[in-house]
Amino acid sequence: MPCRGTMARWPMIGPTGSPSGPGEAAGGARRPYPRRVGMMGGVATREELSQEERVRLRRADERLRTASKDLHALVATDPIKGRWEPEPAPAEILQAAREELQQAYAGLIACQAEILGWGGELGTVDVLDAGRLLSFSYEDLMRYHGPGSPGGVAHAFKVMERAFPLLDPDGPLQRREITVATAFGGPGARDGFEMVARAVTGDRYVLDPALTRPDRGTALERFVFRIGYRERSVTLLVRAGFVTDEFIALARKERSPEEERRLDLLKQEMAERVMSSPAAEVYDATRGP
Repeated sequence: MPCRGTMARWPMIGPTGSPSGPGEAAGGARRPYPRRVGMMGGVATREELSQEERVRLRRADERLRTASKDLHALVATDPIKGRWEPEPAPAEILQAAREELQQAYAGLIACQAEILGWGGELGTVDVLDAGRLLSFSYEDLMRYHGPGSPGGVAHAFKVMERAFPLLDPDGPLQRREITVATAFGGPGARDGFEMVARAVTGDRYVLDPALTRPDRGTALERFVFRIGYRERSVTLLVRAGFVTDEFIALARKERSPEEERRLDLLKQEMAERVMSSPAAEVYDATRGP
């Protein structure tokens, strides 16, 4: 979720956001989370942040404070004896207030990650399901998939981390409206998309060989992902340096026990390369229709 305020989704919450986009570079591509380190090696100081960055951090914080106060007003306002008794809020208003609080919290975390470079430590992929915010870490995806393909799981995680903010700048996506098409058939990536988006069981996951990009070379040609959400889509291509020729050669051949062990090591090394890098440094993104 990007660092950006949004118009209220229910009447009690006023607008807190900025009309500017969530840290986008020219052409609509989302800029990578910077590794912001202060002059003395710690977190960047106020003086080292731009005016725009300080405003965005403040607005994200204000949005969370406002959402918390508004929900408190609905559920925890004390009556005034003999003068006023609060009426129960309608269920739909309560639900909207809960969703706004969840999204404001996720937005503040994303804002801190984008501007201060805290994404590696706080990394989760967030989606909504029936109004509930669900957050998935890489470790969550690995527990679902198992130990077989950590590299594929890592790629799925970074694809979602990269694509989701581009598909809806105002908040987490509805998980059951996400579609995935890819030329990469690895089971780790498939299980990652299934856990977060329920894309496989929902028939929204398509293995499409037509997305293969031979012009990018053997190592990169199948690491192409098209993620869709409602009327939007984004296509992601892995950058050079994250997938090795040796890995691809071993993965596509009959292997001896020694080669199997070597492949297991390469999978783990790839997972570590991918997960230790900001998503925008792992995948280039192009917006679709």
